[in-house]
Amino acid sequence: VVAAAVVLPEEFSVLGIDDSKKLSEKRREELFVEIKKHAVAWGIGMADHQVIDEINILQATFLAMHRAYGELLQKLPEEKRPRLALVDGNRDPDLPLPTQLVVKGDGTSAHIAAASVLAKVTRDHLMTEYAREYPGYGWEKNKGYGSKEHYEGIAKYGITPLHRKSFLKNLTEKHHDG
Repeated sequence: VVAAAVVLPEEFSVLGIDDSKKLSEKRREELFVEIKKHAVAWGIGMADHQVIDEINILQATFLAMHRAYGELLQKLPEEKRPRLALVDGNRDPDLPLPTQLVVKGDGTSAHIAAASVLAKVTRDHLMTEYAREYPGYGWEKNKGYGSKEHYEGIAKYGITPLHRKSFLKNLTEKHHDG
């Protein structure tokens, strides 16, 4: 899982910034460059498949958020540090500053949308790298989500060291139930 934290300048305005899932891959890539170029600071945090299996996807997401915020802080002097975190969703990750939860925030807040773009593009780049290492699963297209091609790759080539055990458990239960 990948999370991002972004501080944008007050005058920041990029046409078309929106929920990363609503943007084309080409537009996300363009925004990725623009956001990194113009942001006051940004940070990326990750939690890998092993961490997800150990602590669950929600807690891994919170860990990734903490890591993204920590990286952001390293790039900012004390006086420029944010005093409020806008968080997309309805669950508080317990960051070390006041938090405002914003449901569907990536569609209403430029800061959240910018973080969404940075996180999504970073994850997409990782999945494209993994697709080179483990061809046959379609990760360069499905980005690791449970697509038909992904399931066919598992059936044909087996699991990789990158697959989450919790994902495989759900896959096994799905096939036994179906």
